[in-house]
Amino acid sequence: MGLRSDTLITVAELAARIDSAEPITVVDIRWQLDRPDGRADYERGHIPGAVYADLDSELSDHSATGLGRHPLPTGPALQVAARGWGVRSGVPIVSYDNWNRAGSARAWWVLRAAGIQDVRILDGGLAAWTDAGHELATGIEHPEQGDIIVHPGTLYDGESATLTVGEAAAVPDRGVLIDVRSPERFRGDTEPVDPVAGHIPGARNIPGSAILDDRGFFRPASELEELFRRTGLPDASVVGVYCGSGVTATVGIAALRTLGVDAALFPGSWSQWSADTARPIATGDTAPAS
Repeated sequence: MGLRSDTLITVAELAARIDSAEPITVVDIRWQLDRPDGRADYERGHIPGAVYADLDSELSDHSATGLGRHPLPTGPALQVAARGWGVRSGVPIVSYDNWNRAGSARAWWVLRAAGIQDVRILDGGLAAWTDAGHELATGIEHPEQGDIIVHPGTLYDGESATLTVGEAAAVPDRGVLIDVRSPERFRGDTEPVDPVAGHIPGARNIPGSAILDDRGFFRPASELEELFRRTGLPDASVVGVYCGSGVTATVGIAALRTLGVDAALFPGSWSQWSADTARPIATGDTAPAS
């Protein structure tokens, strides 16, 4: 598979796999900032065979303190959750959502961190599935228990790099730190979630909304290359990405992955940075590299 098809899967390909009864695990991560619990929506209609995954309780660890609003789950907790989704060794995984690819990208990132390579995001999300005329199932799916093994460490011993708050602070001096929040939040005009407005000094703003087209599909490679080139890529040796709490940042990481760029996630993101009053805060626009 190419870089894009290694990260994303089309509706047509997913439908063909389901129709052929090939083994595949489909995970529904119905999550939005203002509606984090998507279970009811899932039960009303989901891709046939898909199991619901709760981003707040299964793809995050809220018992961890000082690490932002959505700390990463521990390895043992992730293993329990993934087995409950039916994740099995050697069986491909597809994640999808219904909001800006945030939930599906978070699942994609976390599972890759767990060392699972064959996991892809459904390009266009649930809307692309229904727009193509495919039917939805209702109720709750009960998959056979999975057997996946996850490394017990916090970072799972996989291939998804992370940044501590100190490492994130140093990235602009030796690479590119990308903030995928809206321009208004980046500039500090408004902050609807966290107590302090602004951004990490030296960060560049590439809103997550610019990464997707108006139908929720990842933009073509040529458009993504131009979008990220303005931040200083591809010359940067280190690339980090953050958002409000480490969820939507994974959309940017997935987009960069389709271009062959491996970026690191700052999991705590702005929610961790802004909670420390000793950390510097920047506001206004940061002029992109020419």
